[in-house]
Amino acid sequence: MRFFSDNAAPACPQVLRALGDANVLDTAYDGDAWSKQLDARASALFETEVAALWVPSGTAANCLALAALCPPHGAIICHADAHIQNDECGAPEFYTHGAKLLLADGAGAKLTPQSIGAVLAATRNDVHQVQPHAVSLTNATEYGLVYTPAEVAAIADLTRARGLGLHMDGARFANAVAHLGCAPADLTWRAGVDALSFGFIKNGGMTAELLVFFSRDLAAATLYRRKRAGLLLSKGRYLAAQILAMLDDDVWLANARSANAGAAMLAASAGDRLIHPVEANEVFLRLTSAEAGSLRARGFDFYDWGPGEARLVVSWHQQVADIRPLADAIAAL
Repeated sequence: MRFFSDNAAPACPQVLRALGDANVLDTAYDGDAWSKQLDARASALFETEVAALWVPSGTAANCLALAALCPPHGAIICHADAHIQNDECGAPEFYTHGAKLLLADGAGAKLTPQSIGAVLAATRNDVHQVQPHAVSLTNATEYGLVYTPAEVAAIADLTRARGLGLHMDGARFANAVAHLGCAPADLTWRAGVDALSFGFIKNGGMTAELLVFFSRDLAAATLYRRKRAGLLLSKGRYLAAQILAMLDDDVWLANARSANAGAAMLAASAGDRLIHPVEANEVFLRLTSAEAGSLRARGFDFYDWGPGEARLVVSWHQQVADIRPLADAIAAL
């Protein structure tokens, strides 16, 4: 009955078993047997050599990545609706020691080369203005839209030409990959991404996200930044074990496919109430306050998302029997 956030979903059973298996004496911080596997396991997934660091939150992953790509005197271009702009309490500015966010537009919270170019064109190349050093895009976006590899590559062509780094906030990266049916590599480094915040918590993890650098040089200083920020947990094996458990047998992908399928079921019931195409596990609907109230009176829980709008999020664990009553209630409005 609860469709307000996949952050509130339970941890999947594979993760819980892995935590039990990791509950033994081992080396502290990131020197344990589980943490030492992350580089190799992530490299196999992405089909290239990467550096992979566990962190305890998506905000930490995003901000450590941006600190690696942008100096304190620089700027990061992102969408005006980006999570790093609206939902991280100034953490990007804090972790970068002062870098500025420059905001671009785009339908469905999607950046384009044109919208990024407009921000670049409005920035004078002189010491009185911060100079862009990186672009951050979210896949899937804050409105549930998915960038294709070609769309990412078009942005990367621009960032490379301008000497900018490219970060992908992948809090729902698994849902994007599941929607596209592509290889993770096609959506990241092959398309020109330099750093990825690979989300697991929304998708069945408990307390672990993975920061992936497609250049090991970017990871070197991040090891120190992670420690300095208080994010190098002494029992890091519990974070690494969660990630490894979800990589095993592609649990991360199966969970995302399940959530996407549930969102598609809701979308099919919504008709012309849909505000955005449903490409991941989020559904945005037009609902009057009375309609929203009637759904809540029946026990359904979701977020209002502006006047006359609502956001419904399907989590990895919700099955047809959980979703069908809401789909039927929406269709009957």
